Amino acid sequence: MNRSKLILFLLAPAALTAVLAAQRGGTRLSPGQECPPGTTEVRPGSCQAPSETPPSILDYRPRSTLVTAEHKVPRSKFPSIDVHGHPGSLTTAESIDRIVSVMDSLNLRMMLVAENVSGQRLTSTMAALNASPHKDRFRVLAGIDFRNVGPGWGERAAKQLEADLKAGAIGVGEVGKQFGLRTTKPDGSRLKVDDPELDPLWAAFARLDVPAFIHTAEPQEFFQPQDYKNERWLELSLFADRRNNQPGQVTFEQLMTERDNMFRKHPKTRFVAAHFGWHANDLARAAKMLDDFPNVTIEAGAILYDLGRQPRAARDFFVKYQDRIMFGKDSFQPEEYPYYWRVFETADEYFDYYRDYHAFWKLYGMALPDDVLKKVYYKTALRVFKGLPQAGWPQ
Repeated sequence: MNRSKLILFLLAPAALTAVLAAQRGGTRLSPGQECPPGTTEVRPGSCQAPSETPPSILDYRPRSTLVTAEHKVPRSKFPSIDVHGHPGSLTTAESIDRIVSVMDSLNLRMMLVAENVSGQRLTSTMAALNASPHKDRFRVLAGIDFRNVGPGWGERAAKQLEADLKAGAIGVGEVGKQFGLRTTKPDGSRLKVDDPELDPLWAAFARLDVPAFIHTAEPQEFFQPQDYKNERWLELSLFADRRNNQPGQVTFEQLMTERDNMFRKHPKTRFVAAHFGWHANDLARAAKMLDDFPNVTIEAGAILYDLGRQPRAARDFFVKYQDRIMFGKDSFQPEEYPYYWRVFETADEYFDYYRDYHAFWKLYGMALPDDVLKKVYYKTALRVFKGLPQAGWPQ
């Protein structure tokens, strides 16, 4: 075959595809290109626009024709502890009774109230719980006031921690997302997670042997441009206060660096990293955090969408780090707990997540072994948070 014929032979498929694309009203791509907006790839290297007006991201809700086994799990297989509870006010007998009724329906034996309360608010909550027949269904985490951090603040905060523990708290949390993200010092500068003025407080946690439950940063995509490649685009469009991608704002990586510095500076302080440390989308990074910092445990609040889309890798992670993971839910929406039970306990495939704006993908079950489930649901929490009732749990 001569050179000219060889060239024609090599170009023929591309030329044919281009002709077919043109006949369909499509666009031919060059290597490395993406389809133009409003089109999709219908053949290799050929993009085409639909002939009908496409639905919006909000209105496209396709019915799945997949028929698979379905195992709904309304109650956790073993009694569970929610270490990341936000039940709202528990200062009246009526509110306590209402929450306990819901907990019973879910097999949720205990909830740690992570409302970051301190001082009089803590005292009022403890008084109501202690007067209730359900007092052993709850434990309360105290709070930290990060205003006016400067010389002497750490010592004052440590004294407040001691007072809150004396009032009945069993630790601190949830230290909220604003810490590190937007909380400022008196001079207007951002309060960094590893600020040296905080060191006396973290040292007090070690001395008092109580854990600090800390929420640092937000999902990684909240810090990225809000473009059509951002998998959290809809959520960012719905909630403007979650857009941490504006000029001058701290980056995700900077917050992770500061957090890890804090963990490293205080190896004797026990930290609980909320939301899997926001590394559930990168389990190798979550593993490195746990390997690097033996003083850290994690909880699974509000990251189910990441576990459920990688069930095999997530299962392996839970098995390997079964002594370092606790169940937590975050927002108290009773109808959402069974999704956690189903992902943790079953091998179900391709089922809905509970909030479309979090995730457009489906979930798959991890089918965790019973011994791992027991640790995630209650055993690790019983070890990490002293002062929880130890009797009556399945062995």
